[in-house]
Amino acid sequence: MEDLSFWIGIIATIAFAVTGVLAISDRGVDLFGVLVLGLITAIGGGTLRDLILEVPVFWASMPIYVWVALVASVIAFYLESFFTQPQIYRSMLYLDGFGAALFGIQGADKAWGMDFGIPIAPVILGVITAIGGGLIRDMIAGRRNLLMSHELYAIPVSLGCMLYVFILEFAPRFAAEGSIACMLLIVGFRAAAIYWNLRVPSMFITKKR
Repeated sequence: MEDLSFWIGIIATIAFAVTGVLAISDRGVDLFGVLVLGLITAIGGGTLRDLILEVPVFWASMPIYVWVALVASVIAFYLESFFTQPQIYRSMLYLDGFGAALFGIQGADKAWGMDFGIPIAPVILGVITAIGGGLIRDMIAGRRNLLMSHELYAIPVSLGCMLYVFILEFAPRFAAEGSIACMLLIVGFRAAAIYWNLRVPSMFITKKR
């Protein structure tokens, strides 16, 4: 399971880096900027989580995640026209959703294992792990971030993390099965949002005359 989780994490890191680069492709960013923003998208959420938990950041002991993110960012930079093809880009979005599911549940599990702020903090840190890098990227690039774009992204992760924490609290012996089920829930929810272009309802703003 550890080996499987590692390789899934690598694939998810690639997806995060590539989609992160494509998200800012209209900003005229140079190669160095692409490397920075791609890396932030891929590992920023986990870094924030570990800083909050006051533990060594995960990539310090496993720098392969940094190298994979950098290589994926370079590839996305030079092959932008390939990755922006509708079918390829949609496939990357699905992989990105899978990565969000994996990182979200991993983040919640890490916080729970450290007995940090149970039961609320594991949910929050799970969400931060999944979307934190994208939020930082959007702020640096001056883009509308995920929380302001009505994209159905953070909600599936939040629901999955809440369900996983519920399982850890009331049925801990099913933690392994529960983690898989919660990841599948997030992936399924996110995949449905991509396929049917589902959006979060927005507030109606009336302008004063």
